[in-house]
Amino acid sequence: MSTKHTSTVIVTGGAGYIGSHTIIELLEQTNYNIVSIDNFSNSNQDTFDRIEAITGKKVLNLNVDICNLEALELAISKVKNPIGIIHFAAFKSVPQSVHDPLLYYHNNLGSLINILKICQQLQIANFIFSSSCSVYGNVEKLPVTENTPFQKAESPYANTKQMGEEIVANYTKSETNFKSVLLRYFNPVGAHPTGLNGEYPRSRPDNLVPYITQTAAGILQKLTVFGGDYDTRDGSCIRDYIHVSDIADAHVKALNYLIENKQKEATSIFNLGTGNGVSVLEAIKSFEKVSEQKLNYEVGPRRAGDVINIYANNDLVKKELNWNPKYDLDAMMLSAWKWQLNLGK
Repeated sequence: MSTKHTSTVIVTGGAGYIGSHTIIELLEQTNYNIVSIDNFSNSNQDTFDRIEAITGKKVLNLNVDICNLEALELAISKVKNPIGIIHFAAFKSVPQSVHDPLLYYHNNLGSLINILKICQQLQIANFIFSSSCSVYGNVEKLPVTENTPFQKAESPYANTKQMGEEIVANYTKSETNFKSVLLRYFNPVGAHPTGLNGEYPRSRPDNLVPYITQTAAGILQKLTVFGGDYDTRDGSCIRDYIHVSDIADAHVKALNYLIENKQKEATSIFNLGTGNGVSVLEAIKSFEKVSEQKLNYEVGPRRAGDVINIYANNDLVKKELNWNPKYDLDAMMLSAWKWQLNLGK
């Protein structure tokens, strides 16, 4: 049995979808102490019971709003030997950001600035920022590489990620001993292979896969595919779906990359995707196949803020972090359905 490390990794948004899966991978792959910060504004407290059921380990969570700097400073002052921060905590609904942009700018940028102030105060040198392929906008050339120029953000949410990346890069440049990684996720889907942890939207889901599974489970009446007249092979939007456990694994590798001083630049940027474009209708077909459920869906009008077609070139992350996605589309859909069935128990 390996001994517990004395250093601590702080995970903001640790009760969230990607945050909780990353905590599971950190607990299983490293010996660091893990401390979560989450005020459950868009997550559930029982996530930590699920983490414990999978890993056999309890995780300390600090219930604090990261936008409140004083409360954050007080909470983090109790954390021993923080070596790095993985910053997930952010609102992430594209439609909600279109309706309430101020909420998104205040929460996503305010929390990031505060967490960087903590890094400055406590001299925490290693920082991973949860970014998104939405930073690229509607690109002219596919697949997307890390050097693909940004187009205009299609939503305030995407704009907070573009601005967030700039804030992290500017701050990294200004601090001698600070290193950062920006991870641009494509479309995280699926659930832990045990079926014991997965996406847990507190309100009606905006993301495709929980919408599919909730429709199949009879929680939602039907699924609407937003747009069937796009210039794609079947008229529906194309995305690069990637299993959440693969994304979580990339965070562990990115953290080790920084701590072991392997980075080539002060701020490293990596796309996290499988490299395959999958249409919304293809994703539905895969789900129907693995779940043996016929899905009630219809093709409706386009939705504001949606990018038409995007998928990753992931060569850089494979080379630099020695990372390879393990799960294919059918495995993603099967794990999501397993999780949905577990939720129904």
